[in-house]
Formats: sequence, structure tokens, C-alpha cells
Amino acid sequence: MGDVPIRPRHAGVAVAALTALLVSGCSGAPDRPDPTPGPTGVSAAPSAPAPTPADDPAARAAALVATLSDEDLVGQVLMPYAYGDSATKVSTGSAAGNQALAGVDTPAEMIAKYRLGGLILVGFSADDPTKGNQETTNVDNPKQVHELTTGLRGAAGRLAAGPAPFLIGTDQEYGVVTRVTDGVTILPSALAAGAAGDPKLTEAAWRAAGAELAAMGINVDFAPLADVLATHSTVIGSRSFGADPKQAGAQVGGAVRGLQASGVAATLKHFPGHGHSADDSHKDLPVLTQSAAELQSGAWPPFTAGFEAGAMAVMSGHLDAQAIDPGTPATFSHKLLTDVLRGQLGFQGVVITDGMNMPPAKRWAPGEAAVRALNAGNDLILMTPNVGQAYDGLLAALRGGSLPRARLVEAVTRVLTMKFRLAAAPTEPMSTLNTPAHRAAADALAAGAVTVLRGACGKAVQGPVTVTSSGGRDATRAALTAALTKAGVTVKPSGGTVVHLVGYGDGDSDLRADAAVTVAMDTPYVLAKAKSPTLLATYSSSRASMTALAAVLAGKARPGGRSPVAVSGLPATTCGA
Repeated sequence: MGDVPIRPRHAGVAVAALTALLVSGCSGAPDRPDPTPGPTGVSAAPSAPAPTPADDPAARAAALVATLSDEDLVGQVLMPYAYGDSATKVSTGSAAGNQALAGVDTPAEMIAKYRLGGLILVGFSADDPTKGNQETTNVDNPKQVHELTTGLRGAAGRLAAGPAPFLIGTDQEYGVVTRVTDGVTILPSALAAGAAGDPKLTEAAWRAAGAELAAMGINVDFAPLADVLATHSTVIGSRSFGADPKQAGAQVGGAVRGLQASGVAATLKHFPGHGHSADDSHKDLPVLTQSAAELQSGAWPPFTAGFEAGAMAVMSGHLDAQAIDPGTPATFSHKLLTDVLRGQLGFQGVVITDGMNMPPAKRWAPGEAAVRALNAGNDLILMTPNVGQAYDGLLAALRGGSLPRARLVEAVTRVLTMKFRLAAAPTEPMSTLNTPAHRAAADALAAGAVTVLRGACGKAVQGPVTVTSSGGRDATRAALTAALTKAGVTVKPSGGTVVHLVGYGDGDSDLRADAAVTVAMDTPYVLAKAKSPTLLATYSSSRASMTALAAVLAGKARPGGRSPVAVSGLPATTCGA
């Protein structure tokens, strides 16, 4: 993006300046108390010229906040989802879904009614869930996404907060969580990047990915994960950069720099560290049993590395850190979000909740949950299960005093400051999608990830080869077959040397005892029980990863990756340092 990222510890200066301008209150809110000043920070060097409101995001945010009504302030901290593949024309099923969610038919109407600060694009639909192809999701293909985001921005531009760019986010982590999959460059997973171990490769790949998101009109990515894979968590798994906090932190920093150089805000998730529990917060409240000291040394270094790289946002997780605030999900914990994340760790950017439609957040009604989350220190409420109830609950709490006006003003000024920072990014053309240069960046990262955990380093497989896999995976087998053929290896449908692929969700029962080569395309833990004389890991089933695997199997590339997680009974690599 065009401006230099504001380091998080200095962002407190902006908040202090913003609140100082809001003494007399806003329209629709007589006799407002003065906002509490924000934290102080390091001032600019005396010789530096003072920024003008026209070119300083914080000053622009302060000026805009001073004009907003209560209703506008409340709307700016909401970032729900909406059904449909268009801003203004949706299917009957999507209209019904939006009515249940927010009392409107279309995404554009939702933005207008609730004066929203942003929307998250999702890959599910309100249409018949039994359909094999959900035709009306938010993320069907790049052209549709671009038209949708253009319509959303048009609707938001008519709001009082319209001068600040509308936030449009999605979960584009790459690997098992990838919302836009067709017509874009697909990176290998975070764990693959951890295996490659080169933050410069990671930064280049994520810069390409960020450019493509920006071209489609997406300016917030709910990525990368800063979770350390300290357990065999299946919900985090290959979404993490690995088990070593320092090495994972280097990768997180690379991803943040890449995304934000392309004008897309990076969101570190899930604080205080979802990888430190094997439980799934989509089902229940995971418990972190580690001491505060263990979390500080083992879970938080990738977050602080992301802060140092300039990450604009952090996602709070539905996680019970018992050593700090037992029984309270971090999303609703003032101790974790205000005392630790902001106070101890120094982050002063935007804090975004994890989905408020998840079970740990639904212990309270949508309105009360939104108020609790904001009071804890969140600035954006993501995916409330009922937009109208969340909006009304926040507005009532603001006017009733249980949501301090200073806390809401602080949250909105942070959100608007991030918006104005994003406004400085250049517009990317749609022609930037899936270019040779972008694919080359993904290929380089995937090539660096391929790891030999058992067997000779770089030895070609004896052909002909038969590629098999568990769980179907026809597209992945086809991609590897094509790449092997291009590399000069003969592939037969049966009767050849078996190369067996295991992927996400596979276990010991999915292994083949007769396979000469077993390849883990997700976390490599399953390889501990594999009998094959050669064990490889790509950590990803992307096209780039299958191309890199084919080069290794053909003996044309040296597999230089090292497993970023420990696999019982196996070395991190057999290829030396």
C-alpha cells in the first residue's frame, strides 16, 4: 500500500488525538460525557512536518467520527455476513435468509438499514443446503466477487461514514480454509510455508495473494494464523505455520508484510492462541491450561512478530485462558484484550471478534454479547447471529450507559483509521489475477516446502507410477498425474509403483501398506504409522504443491523442507540441514 504501516505501539498516539477532538459530542446525542483519552505513545521527531487532516488517516478518522450520530457509531462496529451473490439482486432463498438475519432482502439493504462498517464474504448459502453446488454464495468466482464488492461499496458510500472505505473481508488463509478458489492463485498452506522456512518466499507469495484480493475488492483478510501448533489440533492443523514460536513468528511477519503491501489489512488470529488447545471453538469453548508464562513464551511470539510487521488487526478467539481469566472466553475478557493484548503486548490496532454465531459466543443474546465484546476491548463485532438485535442492543447500551461512549468512540476511531489507511492503496486491476508471476511466487514457496521424512534425499521414484489417494481426491490425483507426466515420469492407472496421497481429515486407516511412497498433504502426523520406505510431506494439495512434489519424485528437484511439527519416530528431514 502507499503509506508506511503504523507500528502498533505508536498507534496509541492516534487514538489519543482522535478522542481529544470529540469533546462536544455528536448529532443525536446531547450532553455526552467527554471521552476518556486513549493511551499515549511516542511523538514524531521535532523536524518532521505535522500531517494535515487530508493526508493523515487518524486525523481524517477523528474529523469523521465527530460528525456521526449514535446510530452511525453503532453501525460502524458491526461486520456481519449477508446472503447472496449480488448486492442488490439475490435468490429467493438468500432473501429469506437475510430476512431472518437482519429483516432485509439484500446485502445493500442491510448496509443501509444498519449503517454497517463492513461485511464478511462467506462460502455458504441460504439456499437448499443439499445442493451439490451452492450457486448463490458470496464467493462463486472472481468476476462475481468483484461485482458484489462494487455493489457493497456503492451502498456504503451513501452512509454518513461513506468517506471511509467500506470494509469487505473474507477468510482467505490458503490451505483448508480458502473462500475464493476459482480463477485465483492458490498458495500452499501456512504449514507448508513453515516447512520452507524462508519468510521472503512467504512475503512474496502473500504479496501476490493480497494483490488478487484487492483486485476483487476485498480489503481485509482474516489471516494469517498466528496460532502455534502446540497440540495435534485438527481445527488449526496446517492452518498454522508450525510448532516453534519464533519460527512461526518469522513466517507470520512475512505474510503480514506481503498482504499489507498490496493494500489488504492482515488479521492475526486467534488470540490468545488456538493452537494451544486441541478442542474446536466451533463446537465448544476450548480451554488453555498453560500458565501465563507459558502462553507468553509459547503462544504470543507470533502475535508480537505480526505487530512488529505492522498488522492492522487481531482476531480475539473463543478460548478460555484459565491462568488469566478462567471461565471467560477471550472474546469477552477485559483482562486478555485490554490488559494483556493492548497493555502488556502493546497492540493498539483493530481487535475483531471471532464469529459471534459460534457456540461460545451464543451463551448470551446477540445484543448482550455485542455489548460484552465491545466492553472487553473488541472494536468490530463479526458475524452476529442477528444483526437487528446486535444493533439495537448496542444502541440501547450506549444510551443507557452500560456501553461507555468513550469505549465506542475509541472503537470507531480505530476502525475508521484503518479504513483511511486502506484508502491509500492503489487500485489493482482484475488482470492481476492468477498471472504467471503470481503463480511463480506460489510455486517457489511450494517447492521449498517438500520434505523427506524417510528415505533417500532427492532419489527419483522407480517408474512407472500409479497415483492413489484416500477419500476420492480425483482433482488432486489428476494434478499430480499431469505434473509427473510433464516431468517425464510414466503414470499408469494400476500396476505401477504406488505413490499414495493422504490429506486433510485422513488417519491411520487411510494409509496403504503396499505404497512405495506415502505423501502427507496436510499435517504430517499420520506418517508416524505409515509403512512406506519413502515418506514425503507437502502439507498442501494445491496445484503448486503437486507440481513441486512431481519434481521431487522425478529426481529433478532436491526436497529442502523441514517438518515444522514433530512427527513421532521420524526426523524433521533426511536431507540434512
